[in-house]
Amino acid sequence: MSHFAKVEDGVVVRVYVPEQDWVDAQADSNKYVQTSYNTRGGKHYDPDTGLEDDKPPLRKNYAGTGAVYDSVKNAFYAPQPFPSWTLNEDTCWWEAPVAYPADATPEKPYTWDEDTTSWVEVTEE
Repeated sequence: MSHFAKVEDGVVVRVYVPEQDWVDAQADSNKYVQTSYNTRGGKHYDPDTGLEDDKPPLRKNYAGTGAVYDSVKNAFYAPQPFPSWTLNEDTCWWEAPVAYPADATPEKPYTWDEDTTSWVEVTEE
């Protein structure tokens, strides 16, 4: 079943799973852009195994409400989380200027501090 994102001013406002007659009726519309929930980071994944397969990815990432649709890149991606982060052109995922700490665990999480442009360990107070 196909998924289509309704895009207004470059932002996804809703994702639909329509019937084929609806899809056919929208053929000339530029408001609806097909998306695939099997595409993440510019790669396609088998829906049964979750493993990367050889099928072509569709628009870098699955479209979610609030996501950006960049018609030049022909890609969906999340809004920029922080001004210091840059968009990876291959995956269309945002990357911090500093790698996430290697010692992070569910018991030792980190959060981004834009003022210091660094990861800060989350502590209970």
